[in-house]
Amino acid sequence: MKLAVSNLEARYGPAQILFDVSFTVGDGEVVALLGRNGAGKSTTLRSIIGLVADRSGGIEFQGEDISKLRTHEIARRGLGWVPEDRRIFTELTVLENLEVGRQPPRAGAPTWTADKLFALFPNLAEMRQRLGDRMSGGEQQMLTIARTLMGNPALVLLDEPSEGLAPKIVEQMAAAILAMKREGLALVISEQNLRFARLISDRAVIIEKGRVRYAGTMAELAANPEIRDAYLAV
Repeated sequence: MKLAVSNLEARYGPAQILFDVSFTVGDGEVVALLGRNGAGKSTTLRSIIGLVADRSGGIEFQGEDISKLRTHEIARRGLGWVPEDRRIFTELTVLENLEVGRQPPRAGAPTWTADKLFALFPNLAEMRQRLGDRMSGGEQQMLTIARTLMGNPALVLLDEPSEGLAPKIVEQMAAAILAMKREGLALVISEQNLRFARLISDRAVIIEKGRVRYAGTMAELAANPEIRDAYLAV
């Protein structure tokens, strides 16, 4: 088991955002956290990576309790995080951004090189010397993911990867995520786009008002319109 989250709760000041959230992620598995905007998906990811100070519950990564560790300590253990707001270094080139993320290979995780990532994201291969601030939003999203992969993580938390992207870029993003999965990478993806999630995910966890309302396979969710209408319909 790559990741096990149990009875996770999180607060921002007096407001409780997560209530008893539990789910697991297996080796090489893609799990989608689905739900409407504000449901608690991003807070779940931020809690796992240690960015929510007021959190409680169990978080085990590759058998180790990481619930009390700080963010940089969690990252050093091979858990990657790709935020929604694409925090690239805009004054650096694509290649320089990748070098910032480089870490040594680690046991039990795929190993990535710049050339391997350029094969994964052909758009980036064409702009190796381009500065970050001269890239489109979709290109910046690809670069953020690629930089995270340069750390050779065993699991990646990916927050809203399809948000605001053109349909063609969304298709490329889906293909890249499936390629990562074939390499053995496990992913937890926060997503509102059910069609996109279906393309890439093995299982779904639906969160509504900070609580898990459904957990099952994507096939089971596809066969359950009542659940989709209740928790995912806009």
